[in-house]
Amino acid sequence: MGFSDYRTALVTGASSGIGAATVRRLCAEGLEVHALGRDHRRLARLSAETGCRACALDVNDLAALTRLGGSAEFDVLVNSAGQSRRSNILDTAPDDVDTLVDVNLRAVLHLTRLIVPSMAQRNRGHVINISSIAGHYAFGENATTFNSSAAYHATKSGIHSLSQQLRIDLYGTCIRITEVSPGRVATSIFQNQNAADNPDARFVGAFETLQSEDIAEAIAFAVGAPARMNVAMIEVVPTFQVVGELRFASRSDTTRLREMTSGADNA
Repeated sequence: MGFSDYRTALVTGASSGIGAATVRRLCAEGLEVHALGRDHRRLARLSAETGCRACALDVNDLAALTRLGGSAEFDVLVNSAGQSRRSNILDTAPDDVDTLVDVNLRAVLHLTRLIVPSMAQRNRGHVINISSIAGHYAFGENATTFNSSAAYHATKSGIHSLSQQLRIDLYGTCIRITEVSPGRVATSIFQNQNAADNPDARFVGAFETLQSEDIAEAIAFAVGAPARMNVAMIEVVPTFQVVGELRFASRSDTTRLREMTSGADNA
């Protein structure tokens, strides 16, 4: 099993970034790739470049997803669409929670339930879920990163859990499940990353950063592996990125926080 055994693929988030790079990579292997995204102009250009089938729709449109899921027998599903927000739980906006859950988790669940049963009937298929190191590690703001949102971490952790459970649900079939968990990738999460007035520019320009093509290559490795081999999870980070840190709050900080809390209680 590998590229020679697959004929069709569906890639979400195909308007740019990892999704677009994956479309190019899979098309290069001769698959008929359906590229799903919201930006019809970018999809049209991608289709002209690669020959992919452009599917301009929103992953939150369940009726459209249902129609798309029944339009072909997809052998490969790449759940790449995702969004991020910047906040912690103390100042998270309700719309941000809804958007992240809708795009990063709910859409993935719906597409998976719409497409995987056909794979099971044919006993052939491969699901690639793009998660994030944010789904496995907690990290806060420091000199080299910014504080991601609790909602983002939670949705990516959900993708990790979903990938594990899918292997249980599909045990005994030839369907493979791969989770690709990237570190920092130069994608649209850093909008206008080279702009001088963009505060996030330093998170890309000053540090080694993965490119979307690096993740597409990881996906190609998993899909092209022999039938006996299921690449269950790939964590891909820049060579000079390390995950995790140990930090302590000083006694003066904790004392000041207790005093502030006590003052508020006595007000």
